[in-house]
Amino acid sequence: MAANSENAQQAAKGELSVLTMSDDQIMNKIHATHDDHADETFDPDSLFIVAQNILKRATHIVDNMVQGSQPHDENLEEKAPSFSPPALCTLKQLSFEMACKTPGEQTAEETTMSILNKLKSYSWHAKAALTLAAFSIEYGDFWLLAQLFSSNQLASSVGILKRVPAILKRPSLIRNYRKEIVELNNLIKATMEVINSIFELGKLSIDYTQNVTASIAMGHLPVDVYWAIITIVACTTQMCCLTSDEDTTQVLSPFDDKIKLTLDSLTKQINLINQQTKEVQAYRRLKDTIGKATLIMKVLKALIFAEHNVQQLFDGSTQEWVSIDLLEKKNVLLFFSGLDISTVDISILKPINDGIRKDDQYKIIWIPIVEQWTDDLQKKFEGLQSQMVWYTLRYSAPAGGISFIKKKWKFENKPILVVMNPQGKVEHLNALHMIWVWGMRALPFTKAAEELLVKEPNWIGDIMVGIYPNLQDSMNDKDKHIFFYGGKEKESWIRQFEEKAAALKNDPVIKEARISIESFCIGKDSKENDDHESLGHFWKKIESLFFSKIYKDTNQDPEMQKIQKLLSFRNESEWVIVSNLSKVEVICHGEIILKFLGEFQNWKGKVLQKIGFIGCLKKYDEESHDEGVNRPCCHVDIPFTSGSIPKHMKCPHCARIMETRVNFKCCHIDEAI
Repeated sequence: MAANSENAQQAAKGELSVLTMSDDQIMNKIHATHDDHADETFDPDSLFIVAQNILKRATHIVDNMVQGSQPHDENLEEKAPSFSPPALCTLKQLSFEMACKTPGEQTAEETTMSILNKLKSYSWHAKAALTLAAFSIEYGDFWLLAQLFSSNQLASSVGILKRVPAILKRPSLIRNYRKEIVELNNLIKATMEVINSIFELGKLSIDYTQNVTASIAMGHLPVDVYWAIITIVACTTQMCCLTSDEDTTQVLSPFDDKIKLTLDSLTKQINLINQQTKEVQAYRRLKDTIGKATLIMKVLKALIFAEHNVQQLFDGSTQEWVSIDLLEKKNVLLFFSGLDISTVDISILKPINDGIRKDDQYKIIWIPIVEQWTDDLQKKFEGLQSQMVWYTLRYSAPAGGISFIKKKWKFENKPILVVMNPQGKVEHLNALHMIWVWGMRALPFTKAAEELLVKEPNWIGDIMVGIYPNLQDSMNDKDKHIFFYGGKEKESWIRQFEEKAAALKNDPVIKEARISIESFCIGKDSKENDDHESLGHFWKKIESLFFSKIYKDTNQDPEMQKIQKLLSFRNESEWVIVSNLSKVEVICHGEIILKFLGEFQNWKGKVLQKIGFIGCLKKYDEESHDEGVNRPCCHVDIPFTSGSIPKHMKCPHCARIMETRVNFKCCHIDEAI
């Protein structure tokens, strides 16, 4: 037997082979062969089971025959459905449609389209089951006769007409074409697996209608059925070739490649749907357990540990393993993060850990969120763990645990600190913001404590003293005005500002008004060297303060407006904060304050009047805005992983609604939102 050359001929003619068509092209091709109002009374599941029973035994016989051993199929499992089979005429028509076709993919494709048109009123599952059943009758009948040929006269006589002797009485055929016979048998098995997966996918899509993966997979189902049917057609043709006297054969390898790809795709989709379903169900159980829990230990065991796998905690202060039971009746600070946290992320909790050790009512646990642990990640974990003096735990999450932490507690790969009381109730979803700003003043780290702290007007004191402790005395001097200044392009502007600020400080009018002025550059230490760490801490604290206050009405809170304005200067070349008695009085662009200081002679006479120094600066800043001074667009950058993004935000400079993109932006002109 020689393989046909149809593929080469098609290529020479420039025709598009069905084996090279895209899924979209095939979908468009078969769309018209399907009636969306399929026959719902037909039972394709039971028909498929019967066809499977036939083909499993038939392929088993072939395996044994090719291997030269006697068939032993009594151990094969068989399902026995009770159903009314379809009209025999339908199956015979399909058998006739597939029988005695010329080998070649074009013929296989034409036959497949004819079958699809005949089965137009059936569901896609039924199309696959009917075609497989029609093939199973012929394939099963042939090998049943082959099995009984030598022992049953009726089987022998019928077998002659079925050309069973063409294989049984020609040992050389089996010997010479063993590869083709095995290839055919294996392809039949693979096609059964594909159709079985199609049925399994259909059941999953019914049970889990909200699963996006299942919906996408079902949309692709017609293409999967198409490949199953065309492969069955090719197998039928090959069987006819093997039992005929003609020197032809059907090339099965391209169909084998397609059916393997189809099976691989379906298997991955089914596994993914099952995994997603398992996680959803576990998430719901976990949510219900945590919602009803009255003890923190029950919450922690459900959230952190898989069933019957309660681990010990590693105590970083003693370098020893301890029982999780020590958390009973404690307030627990659950520190969740990835393995990309910095030393700064760790250092912010060290003074908190020192503070809470005194009364032993609070415990910190670091729980890294890692989807799949590897040796490299384990080493990285151990390196971070060695820097922590609190409790740590390598998290091997039970199903639904990570999902719960991400969905319910808004973990999005940025560190969060969830605070739980001894009853297992969440007191704060992320206390890190308040800890960044207030440190141990944030104790007991609850939402109620945060709401009290954000009402205090002296937030600049908490920000600055936390970075530069030596400023404490200056911040508490009621007669002192402190200029905090900085920016991206600092050198030339800072030199000008410092000269003008020094002149202001020594001016007789300022001294007569008993005004004390001190200037402090953010991002420089006392040695005049760049201090990137202090600058990073400054902006981190300002951002954290913003999120602590975000729950209030941002349009009505004047302090929130100041914080937004300051955030808008994060990427500006120059800016100044003027503070008096730990209260921010004015925040303005560096260009404006330089002009203000440059026009010293015009306003210094008002300093001794009721308007005062701060009043003069505020008025000048307001008038600069009203006079239409050319100002850059205002941007307020807010990480979207923070979980608390306002829908709208007013510009802190001109009070217009800011345009929302990746950041909040306002160019100080009226535009539709």
